[in-house]
Amino acid sequence: MQNIFLNGEYLPINQARISVFDRGFTFGDGVYEVFLVYHRKIFRLQEHLERLNNSLSAIYMDNPYSDSQWQELLIKLVMDSPADNQSLYLQITRGVSERDHAIDIAEKPTVFAMSKPLPEHDFSSGIKAIVADDIRWQLCYIKATTLLASVILRHQASLAGAKEAILVKDDSVTEGAASNVFIVIDGVVKTPPKDGRILPGITRDLVVELLNESGVVCQESNITRDELYVAEEIWVTSSTWEIVPVVMLDDTRVGDGRPGQYWERARDIYRQFKEAQRQS
Repeated sequence: MQNIFLNGEYLPINQARISVFDRGFTFGDGVYEVFLVYHRKIFRLQEHLERLNNSLSAIYMDNPYSDSQWQELLIKLVMDSPADNQSLYLQITRGVSERDHAIDIAEKPTVFAMSKPLPEHDFSSGIKAIVADDIRWQLCYIKATTLLASVILRHQASLAGAKEAILVKDDSVTEGAASNVFIVIDGVVKTPPKDGRILPGITRDLVVELLNESGVVCQESNITRDELYVAEEIWVTSSTWEIVPVVMLDDTRVGDGRPGQYWERARDIYRQFKEAQRQS
């Protein structure tokens, strides 16, 4: 049985125990990260650790470990797994305390990490998405464990026969329920800016970087609801999904109803980057 990491120990998962008074359970008072592992190498490790630091700072928590300690911890989990490609989940809560909103009564954080084999998805033919009002809280730039709104939105998408919900607030596209959003309109790739209303996705940032380096114009700018409905292409990105074309929005085809040429270009340069990282 594969081990997990919990509060300084590597344990079989059936031996792991967390108090019912943990603030992650009673308040959802914590943050998390999901790292991808390709060929036993952690993908974009430093970028994930930077975002983790930002999330902890935003909820007034000190990071319990240094970057080098995190690296050592996560690499051990990677090497203990039989899988070459993995998904690492890391969660930090404020820890155990009486049920009181005051944050300074928790003595020490609860730190939990695990690895599992990376699931294989084939979304190359595209997915259906719905448009939904963004009902989430205001601080979406924090990768918080309080994900009930996103769970509800994903379920609404599922009820409509879709894989994702693309969210709109004040007539502007923000992101997906668990993804970032890109569109192509008039031959230009656009994605909403990192203005606090979206989570700064690691895959999102890498796609923006790779597109611009390859000569494909990618603008970080506001996308209106109307632009979403007339876009030539729509994609969603996330660590586990990578870059996925949306070919149906609500009950309307996107473009000609097939993955577009800009998505194909983005997918190809992303794959080339991953291969270069594997060989480095």
